[in-house]
Amino acid sequence: MFKAKIFVNYKPSVLDPKAEVIQNTLARLGDDNVQHVLVGKYFELLLSGDEAAVRAQIDRICDTMLANINTESYRFTLEPVSDAAVAE
Repeated sequence: MFKAKIFVNYKPSVLDPKAEVIQNTLARLGDDNVQHVLVGKYFELLLSGDEAAVRAQIDRICDTMLANINTESYRFTLEPVSDAAVAE
């Protein structure tokens, strides 16, 4: 079993209005040394199967549901998880 940690963010060429508002607000609050803000989405999935099949499945899920492939990019990590850890 694997735990997938998936991060979805806007592509660098896409304006991120939420990040702009946060960065401007931080500057107004005195935190003007913040050079860049990135806002995104985070997902965790538990999947069973062999690693190659799980990686392909995560790519498919991200491409079809979790990320808008026109404006967003994604990356993920996989961690092996024991069945005992899942039960906790």
